[in-house]
Amino acid sequence: MEVTPSHRIVTLPDFRNLGVLLRTLVIAESANFLSLAAHAPDLLDAVTRVGAGALPYEVSLLAVVLLLFIVAPWVGRLPYRQGVWATVVVVALAAGGLELAFNSWMGIMPGVGPLKSATIGALLAALILGYFNWRQRVLSPALATARLMALQSRIRPHFLFNSLNTAVSLVRQDPRLAEQVLLDMADLFRALLADSRSLVPLADEVRLAEAYLQIEQLRLGERLRMHWNLEGAPMSADVPILVLQPLLENAVRYGVEPFAEGGDVHASIRVSSGMLEIEVINSVRGGTCAVPSGNRIALANIEERLGLHFDAEGVLRIATKDNMFVVRVSVPLRASRPHDRS
Repeated sequence: MEVTPSHRIVTLPDFRNLGVLLRTLVIAESANFLSLAAHAPDLLDAVTRVGAGALPYEVSLLAVVLLLFIVAPWVGRLPYRQGVWATVVVVALAAGGLELAFNSWMGIMPGVGPLKSATIGALLAALILGYFNWRQRVLSPALATARLMALQSRIRPHFLFNSLNTAVSLVRQDPRLAEQVLLDMADLFRALLADSRSLVPLADEVRLAEAYLQIEQLRLGERLRMHWNLEGAPMSADVPILVLQPLLENAVRYGVEPFAEGGDVHASIRVSSGMLEIEVINSVRGGTCAVPSGNRIALANIEERLGLHFDAEGVLRIATKDNMFVVRVSVPLRASRPHDRS
């Protein structure tokens, strides 16, 4: 059954995600400032109070965020409501405990300070979790929109037309090869019509890209010079579906097809600093490295899907160097789970 936006399952935020951590810090800092401003006679006094209490508050905040980072896998396995309560309790205990430790270190009698800090921590945790709950519900229509955009941008009439022409030209010359072209096309369009929100093993994405390149190689012949570097690539890692093939299609369309002498396309996949990096490079003719409009639309589409999957940790970068157009995609390195492959 398709999950509609109103019935979408809400999950706890991943406190190991960079975007989640940054939003948590911003909300906590904003709440602290607003609280001080509400009790201050003017804005200048509020800023002064922020500076006076910065050390204990910032230390406590960073300690709580670090604790959430540590317990994220455990609370993430709990049902949503239990996970919410567990998170609130963890934050409250941490805030109260840190206040108690700070008072002991300063030689101050505890009093009601730890209880007050625990209460404030619990309320702040509830506020942050409420924000992420709201954000997931608001983003659900955007996920459906992104899916439609992905489908529309990837079912390109020129590719279908060229591929069918290649198959037709081979029907009499080499029927088996023509059949293989049609089978490769079927695999491609089956993936194009799949749910764009799903993550797939890198091995599947590479196979899909190779199927696409087989078709283009038949059409362009020696004009297309493809170079792979997959040494050390983690083939079991999770990646968004159709993140590599569109990059290769753009490289072929803008770096090979327009030129009689063809061009070179380099694709490499590697792990760097805990991130999976996919890099596609194509040669550029005419001394210009401007991004064509069609390429820009496709890259913007990929960048949006990376944000939906990985938040701030999914990054797409574009660069030009020595008449080479370089696109690099970086996503967190995550092993594929069995249920992701269904």
